[in-house]
Amino acid sequence: MSETIVVLYHSSHGSVEAMAHEIAESIEQQGATALLRTFVAKNPHDIVITKDDLINCDGLAFGTPTRFGMMASQAKSFWETTSDLWLKGQLIDKPACVFSSSSSMHGGNEATLLNLSLPLLHHGMMLLGVPYDVPELLATQTGGTPYGATHVAGSANSAQLSKDEIKICQSVGKRLTHIARKLK
Repeated sequence: MSETIVVLYHSSHGSVEAMAHEIAESIEQQGATALLRTFVAKNPHDIVITKDDLINCDGLAFGTPTRFGMMASQAKSFWETTSDLWLKGQLIDKPACVFSSSSSMHGGNEATLLNLSLPLLHHGMMLLGVPYDVPELLATQTGGTPYGATHVAGSANSAQLSKDEIKICQSVGKRLTHIARKLK
């Protein structure tokens, strides 16, 4: 039975959604099942996250745009409803990673990644970063950090993912699947 990885995201201008799709594609390339989920259905193809999705997954990739160095309010509102999962320890020992996008190079991506990590750590999940064996992490002039995949969308929020950002997203999906498989 293959691993099921939830790729949970909120996207305002499409950048985080593009990252989520790159991560999901990488997960699928590893032979696992990627479930793309969002907090609010903005398009007909969007599927809204449920607590059962989290309970039944083998791993989680979680991303939002940066909001002054914090996660988007839609994500925060959802995590505030998960105390019942926390009380039962239902997410303990599941691997997870985080990703974000900002308008500028210094727009708060690293702070947002740390903020995205907090509910995961409280739930006992195992946080995975981006190791420096990913060569694009050393070469990137745009997004990418050891804390997670990032994207710099530009002031008009229109910049496409760079080649380095795509490779970093793909490495995140591959690593998350690899660890989920080892733990299963």
